[in-house]
Amino acid sequence: MTSAEPLPPASPRGREVKASVLAAFQLVEDARYLGAGRRSRSRRRALAERTVAYRRLARDLRAG
Repeated sequence: MTSAEPLPPASPRGREVKASVLAAFQLVEDARYLGAGRRSRSRRRALAERTVAYRRLARDLRAG
């Protein structure tokens, strides 16, 4: 064998895990932001405000 020949892989290559994880993440993000259930800005804001209010209430109840 000369130095110009490629070396055989030491072990059989499996699936590329990083690529499949990235693809799954992108699918989730696309579904979240580009899905059929698009909410108006005012609806998103109302949901965010309600979430903040619930978190404050939970924090205050834990603090006693």
